[in-house]
Amino acid sequence: MQFSKFGEKFNRYSGITRLMDDLNEGLRTPGAIMLGGGNPATIPAMQDYFHQATTEMLANGELVSALGNYDGPQGKDSFLTALAGQLRDTYGWDISEKNISLTNGSQSAFFYLFNLLAGKQLDGSHKKILLPLAPEYIGYSDAGLDDDIFVSYRPDIELLDNRMFKYHVDFERLEVDDSVAAICVSRPTNPTGNVLTDTEISKLDQLAREKGIPLIIDNAYGTPFPNIIFEEVTPFWNSNTILCMSLSKLGLPGVRCGIVIANETITQALTNLNGIISLAPGGFGPAIARHMIDSGDLLRLSETVIKPFYKEKSEFAVSLLQQSISDSRFKIHKPEGAIFLWLWFDELPIPTMALYARLKARGVLIVPGEYFFFGQKEDWDHAHQCLRMNYVQDEAKMRAGVAIIAEEVTKAYAER
Repeated sequence: MQFSKFGEKFNRYSGITRLMDDLNEGLRTPGAIMLGGGNPATIPAMQDYFHQATTEMLANGELVSALGNYDGPQGKDSFLTALAGQLRDTYGWDISEKNISLTNGSQSAFFYLFNLLAGKQLDGSHKKILLPLAPEYIGYSDAGLDDDIFVSYRPDIELLDNRMFKYHVDFERLEVDDSVAAICVSRPTNPTGNVLTDTEISKLDQLAREKGIPLIIDNAYGTPFPNIIFEEVTPFWNSNTILCMSLSKLGLPGVRCGIVIANETITQALTNLNGIISLAPGGFGPAIARHMIDSGDLLRLSETVIKPFYKEKSEFAVSLLQQSISDSRFKIHKPEGAIFLWLWFDELPIPTMALYARLKARGVLIVPGEYFFFGQKEDWDHAHQCLRMNYVQDEAKMRAGVAIIAEEVTKAYAER
């Protein structure tokens, strides 16, 4: 069968496809220890809440209405209005429902945004998305209709106490030329758990404004919801910012609801894309989220249930890793948010792609770091020394998984 140019590109086996295949394999394989995917934890208090909320919605007809009707291509009107009101009242943002559009998951939102802004332009030029701090989210890398739509920069690495480190944007090296269509960052960062400081965000916003391009912030794990963020930071948005959020990490990945907060021009463009590609975004997730806003539960549960749950899980996983792997060359990125730990095995004799294969053979599924350094001008040894580990499994699986990782890392270091 002959595919089109589009078909040939998107029929490739990509990093994000492998990650999702591993996630599915982990769910299907008895005894597999899933430390690789981005599926959120099952939080008992949130499960109880969603059961109660959907029971109430079923009783009052909201649930049947959400499932039985199309929404408009911008998304469910009542949710857009409720969310705009909450953000306006809580943070003083100059925002209305005209600044918010929904998509069928954040992955769809970034596919829309990257191709709306980058790639081949009407004048024949080629524009790119600038990632000022690599590593960045694996799901971006293959999202362009055109190839080569990303340029990324190595971070400045700050070594911390207790075998930890932290990435910072290296503003001295960062170049924003006329080939850049937008600046994009995740905050907290997937895969590392890094949180860009308010100062870094302010500098990136200034650079974007000076160049007349938008700043895209992937806020899938961030504040104000789901608030899986362990640093004190200020929620950020203005008319030049495209802020992308999600319901997934509240514990609702199955509803596939991405939220894009932007100026009205971007909102209208995404609305038009929705209409052409999917008619309308799903209405079930927005109906639940509107119920949470109306009852005052969205921000409350994010702060009092979701955030502390993940913080405790993170601290346990860090302690377990540090106890299990004593080699001084092993370091952990300071966990500041998201649901992952970023592990650095400095001077590792084998690439982490090979370590990934060895771990998978023993039933531990994890993500090799090589996938997260796309858009680089030159190869970098550091990119082959890192792993992304999900820390949300129960204690028994975490102990078993980390023990196997420790064994395989010790073997690998002995090969030098």
